[in-house]
Amino acid sequence: MTDGWVLPVLIMLLKSVVVLVAVLIYVAYVIYADRKIWAAVQLRRGPNVVGPWGLLQSFADMLKFVLKEPIIPAGANKGVFLLAPVITGFLALAAWAVVPLAEGWAVADINVGVLYIFAISSLGVYGVIMGGWASNSKYPFLSALRSAAQMVSYEVSIGFVIITVLLCAGSLNLSDIVRAQDTGAGILGWYWLRLLPMFVIFFISALAETNRPPFDLVEAESELVAGFMVEYSSTPYMMFMLGEYVAIVTMCAMTTILFLGGWLSPLPFAPFTWIPGLVWFVGKASFVFFMFAMVKAFVPRYRYDQLMRLGWKVFLPISLAMVVVVAAVLEIAQAGGWR
Repeated sequence: MTDGWVLPVLIMLLKSVVVLVAVLIYVAYVIYADRKIWAAVQLRRGPNVVGPWGLLQSFADMLKFVLKEPIIPAGANKGVFLLAPVITGFLALAAWAVVPLAEGWAVADINVGVLYIFAISSLGVYGVIMGGWASNSKYPFLSALRSAAQMVSYEVSIGFVIITVLLCAGSLNLSDIVRAQDTGAGILGWYWLRLLPMFVIFFISALAETNRPPFDLVEAESELVAGFMVEYSSTPYMMFMLGEYVAIVTMCAMTTILFLGGWLSPLPFAPFTWIPGLVWFVGKASFVFFMFAMVKAFVPRYRYDQLMRLGWKVFLPISLAMVVVVAAVLEIAQAGGWR
């Protein structure tokens, strides 16, 4: 009787390990790319010593963090202090359980994949709040409160953006959303064009959701001395940074799935259709991250009141209006037999 469930569990565990290792290696080179792109914009070299062209720099940094002695403040709540970065890293990696990397390439291709991703990303704020509170210092705690307000504010806009995509695709399954964009028109059939305002809002909200510049008010060095992580060092600090970059890569993957056709070829004819879907998916996600990195390089940091005003007074009304418009257009199209 046990054979009926042991084999599927083992296969799922193997898939999970493969995906986690692949994501962690990809994140290592995303960090390298982030530093190189920023350096290129500022006419610097960036990492170029450890390994050929500096390709092993991220692994050297990881080794340094692991071998350093962790320092815990005397007044900190030790248990919560150490648990916070673990939760942040775990939740960031858990989101990849439902991300389809190609046709049939998902650890769990569940029918509510969008809700799962949204729920996991929403829980990420708990690690930040726990870290800020457990540090027993006013600057980390103030930063944690900032982070909670910021992430909640932009999750609302992201939620309405996702609703417009779900209305067009007619499914909460991430693979079905990609298949719905396979209209035979290639890149022109993807949702980035049909839902262009929502694509822009999603991209900017993703920057704010993941604390990327110009919305990195959570870690504003000039005001909060590195924010909620100021009391962290060594491996716990590395776990926070890892969780942050994995969340960034997750948002790049979600942008690819929701608006850029996932694993679909941009030109629906040979030889482009011969290229494996996984290659297209990674290429599109990398392009989205390149846009993230370029924004970091040349857009100045917002003030906190500007950040909140943008989320509540600009993005929320526009996204609400777009939900109504998209629903109305789809209803009219269905009534007229165009859909």
